[in-house]
Amino acid sequence: MKIGLIKEGKIPVDRRVAFSPEQLKDLNETYEGQAVFVVQKSDLRAYIDEEYLNAGIELVSDVSDCDVLMGIKEVPIDQLIADKTYFFFSHTIKAQPYNRGLLRAVLEKNIRLIDYEVLRANNERVVAFGRWAGIVGGYNGLWTYGKKASLFDMKRAKDCFDLKELHDEVRNIQLPPIKMVITGNGRVGNGVKEILEVAGIREVSPKELLNNYYDEPVFAQLAMEDYNRRKTDGEYDKEEFYSQPEKYESHFLKYTEVSDILFAAAFWDPRAPKLFTAKDVAKDDFNLSVIADITCDIDGSVPTTIKPSTIADPVYDVDRETMEEIPAFGEQLSISVMAIDNLPCELPRDASADFGSQLMKAVIPALLEEGNPIIEEATIAKNGVLTPKYSYLEDFVKVHPND
Repeated sequence: MKIGLIKEGKIPVDRRVAFSPEQLKDLNETYEGQAVFVVQKSDLRAYIDEEYLNAGIELVSDVSDCDVLMGIKEVPIDQLIADKTYFFFSHTIKAQPYNRGLLRAVLEKNIRLIDYEVLRANNERVVAFGRWAGIVGGYNGLWTYGKKASLFDMKRAKDCFDLKELHDEVRNIQLPPIKMVITGNGRVGNGVKEILEVAGIREVSPKELLNNYYDEPVFAQLAMEDYNRRKTDGEYDKEEFYSQPEKYESHFLKYTEVSDILFAAAFWDPRAPKLFTAKDVAKDDFNLSVIADITCDIDGSVPTTIKPSTIADPVYDVDRETMEEIPAFGEQLSISVMAIDNLPCELPRDASADFGSQLMKAVIPALLEEGNPIIEEATIAKNGVLTPKYSYLEDFVKVHPND
């Protein structure tokens, strides 16, 4: 099996890649006789072509003789090669309208599409960039606070060579005795926690955050039960919350009254309550001045996230009264929002290497095994049709009169 790492074609540019040079060297040695990995030439990647060459990896301009092609972001339709197997984040499984044409093209070109997002074992995702979204989002939240309060300047995350340099930057900051809150205790939330701990910020319990005064900066990490309660009696049942979130309401406002920075890192179901409302933001006791919305759900759990921000333009402010966007850091009383929707791209070398190690552990062995369920269950399209698991997308890809 010949496997090619493709040059990313989507704009804006993504500098991540599925494997580092050393990982490909290891794979070629481990699976000699079974698989060979080659790399399409690219001037965009965080790992440059020479690094792959120095690791003994073949560089090619044309990948049309490969059996399997691996990228990161959606492949532009005009770059898709018919009759191949592709791995990438397709952003189609929720019937995202902006990728309708992509999925149609995949079917028309008889492409087998395997989506990283749905590669699972024991119902758990086996590959994800969540930790890196949390690390960079946590860093960016602190960077935003430093700018907002005119307290310190850190290098932008995108300008750090790797995680080590990011750590060096964050260790040098000095914060006043503020309180910070993280929603979510999965990969993303734990990534935020990781960077706050490197910054020397102490963790306290949610109860302590609410009730105690501190002469140092502190943070609390919240689970769903810490800020969601059943409407009828104020209790919480995990199984019920995940299956019927509409029965619950938020009681997050008590955290907004005592906290200066919110790191929003929890998955949000549209049926579930929002953390707070636009009206709450205008209240005198709404204390948050910086919101790092790592989830970046527009009209989602964080009402101040009125649009995504970008790596080039990472922060915008929101007027507390009108909820309208104003220039970043323009007013002391406005809320500064960091809502970059592709955070791992700011640390592409480390994020790529970590992603590659996940692929090496769970995905490549499965790919080389005929009919492995990890691969089969993540196959969205094959032989020109949607697979049974994803047949719910059939109406989505049909050509309608108004298309």
